Amino acid sequence: MTTKEQFKTIKRMLPFTKPFWKQFVVAIIFAGIVSVINILLPRLIQYYMDHYLVHNSTPLSVMFGFAGLYFLGAIFQAIFQFAQTFLYAMGAERTLERVRILLFRKLHKLGMSYFDATPAGSIVSRVTNDTMSLQDFWTLFMTLIVGVFGIASALVAMFTTDAKITWATLVLLPFLVFIIWFYQKYSSTVYRRMRENLSQLNTKISESLVGIGVIQQFRQEKRIESEFEKTNNDYLFARMSMIRMNSLLLNPIINLMYALGVVIALGLFGINAFKNPVAAGVIYAFVSYINSFYNPMSSMMDYLSTFQDGLVASTRILRILDNKSYQPKQNAKSHLKITEGKIEFKHVTFSYDGKNDVLKDLNFTVNPGETVALVGSTGSGKSSTINLLMRFYEFQSGQILVDGHDIREFPAAELRQKIGLVLQEPFLFYGDIASNIRMYNDEITDDDIRRAAQFVQADKFIEDLPQGYHNKVIERGAEYSGGQRQLISFARTIAGDPKILILDEATAHIDTETEDMIQGSLKKMSQSRTSLVIAHRLSTIQDANQILVLKHGRIIERGTHDELLKKHGLYYDMYELQGNTDFNA
Repeated sequence: MTTKEQFKTIKRMLPFTKPFWKQFVVAIIFAGIVSVINILLPRLIQYYMDHYLVHNSTPLSVMFGFAGLYFLGAIFQAIFQFAQTFLYAMGAERTLERVRILLFRKLHKLGMSYFDATPAGSIVSRVTNDTMSLQDFWTLFMTLIVGVFGIASALVAMFTTDAKITWATLVLLPFLVFIIWFYQKYSSTVYRRMRENLSQLNTKISESLVGIGVIQQFRQEKRIESEFEKTNNDYLFARMSMIRMNSLLLNPIINLMYALGVVIALGLFGINAFKNPVAAGVIYAFVSYINSFYNPMSSMMDYLSTFQDGLVASTRILRILDNKSYQPKQNAKSHLKITEGKIEFKHVTFSYDGKNDVLKDLNFTVNPGETVALVGSTGSGKSSTINLLMRFYEFQSGQILVDGHDIREFPAAELRQKIGLVLQEPFLFYGDIASNIRMYNDEITDDDIRRAAQFVQADKFIEDLPQGYHNKVIERGAEYSGGQRQLISFARTIAGDPKILILDEATAHIDTETEDMIQGSLKKMSQSRTSLVIAHRLSTIQDANQILVLKHGRIIERGTHDELLKKHGLYYDMYELQGNTDFNA
């Protein structure tokens, strides 16, 4: 990362602190006061040594007076230092919290294309690890401010003590500047590699935990461990490079410069002493100021590693905030309502990558109250059709109409409320059954929840649970069977009373007994709703008003179950493959 890019990143990150600017300003003022006290305390000791300690008859009252003044100054120094550190740290913490909220909010505005291309572990790493790095990143700015105050005040004090010796000690400064430049130039590469390795490490952990059942089933533990060990070693080597660089270029160099500065000062004071006596207090004060000059540099150099880490983390965060892969736009100002539920696809063409069309000139109509089924082999475009209707993706050409209006003209909230989707893989959130059916919609009452469960016949197993509708749901609903999770998902959809119902292979993971139990409920659900169904089990869609057979993104056959069987086409072949031989053409 070039210096220009670093400044650009800092410039973009600073506005996040704007809501808390008062805390930062007061902390900076207190930092200035601490720097002044740091200069006055050695001057007090110098005055005492040169004017009183040289005499054998210094009264105890004077000794205690200077001790008291020094102690009082130290107390004020501690108070202001505490206030400075506390206020700045709180401002930094609130800034971190704000960035994390903005990042989380942005992630939920991004379209599905972003999540298709980005591993979940990488996203988790950016929201957690990268934002945590910002805490120390903001601390660096306080360290930098304190350092600048400390260095400036120390330089002023050194020049007022002895200008010639001050100039002599500053001969080391160009070397220090070169080291800082060198560190900044080469450390960003190391930190970027370290961050990427950490992201890959999180991705591996997330993937292995989610797929633990498959890993154990196929005895892949050793392979996964080997891959994890390799990724972990890459991260280790990146951190080792960082440690080697920090160990060489940070504290040791500053301490060496400080020691050389003290040697130069003492040497020159010694030479001057041959001509004129030098007061001990002056030497003490000057050495103290050299310490005050190099100490902030030591702190700043320590935080240079954090600075690079924070810069890399900031660029990764800004990359998400700058991402333009938004959800397809809807007309937020529109007052259109879905009243009938009529669906029309007119010459719709769609591609995920902008190059290869997965849907080609798609045309069909689903009238209110009808059930239309989509069938076809994997990759034929069934799920893509559903994704467009749900507005997860933007289509390239054609029109999708709902109740005669372009689907883009409906507010997003209206689409989400009036279109109910049941997926092949039901997802349950941590909480209880009632909250998973209600989905935190306060307008859905407990009675609505019970009615929805009864409608899909989920009430039978729910009421047999120890705590009924308030029975606990752990992560992903792992304690319930696939059929039970799907029934809860059905109840969740029905509770919202949608006008359009989309079933994406919703019975694929339900056993035959459970499927038979809910088929009646599905028919009831479909009677007053427009239904679009994806199904692999052709026996479940025999009563559909129309069946569309897709192949390579095109509709190649359409008709009722009986009509398609009489054609002896692709649908007929699929029906026979599933062992349904009871039809006589």
